[in-house]
Amino acid sequence: MWRGLMVLAVLLGAAGAAHADSRYFCSADDKDVRFTLESAFEDGGGHPLIHFRGALMLKDVNKSKNFGKRILESKDLTNRWSRDGDLRLEVFTTEGTDAESESLDLAVLAGEHGKASPNFSGTYALRIEGSTSFFVVEGKVSCGTK
Repeated sequence: MWRGLMVLAVLLGAAGAAHADSRYFCSADDKDVRFTLESAFEDGGGHPLIHFRGALMLKDVNKSKNFGKRILESKDLTNRWSRDGDLRLEVFTTEGTDAESESLDLAVLAGEHGKASPNFSGTYALRIEGSTSFFVVEGKVSCGTK
């Protein structure tokens, strides 16, 4: 019986630790772009990244040779901030050969400082730039926590 109680205590402790993590999702779907982002951070000191993933699709694929459709991964998340109702995410990646290399920079600014909420909104700014391409767009984004 003692062993059973110990196993139960360990399982409950692990469940509590997992529950403390911060998980966010954001999405936008307008005339220019559709994307979804999902990220998770530990609540402990420094808020280390647990995971990040996303997908991005340009409505006009002719705007970019490399980023018409793109899966985003943890290595693409270059800056992040989540504190007291604010969420900031920046994704940066490059793709292509030297002659047709492009960079993608997507920044999401959402929330309201001092007012944490399970659902919140904000803005995004997307910039794709290369030797033969240049595309900049801004729009609204919806976010939430899980």
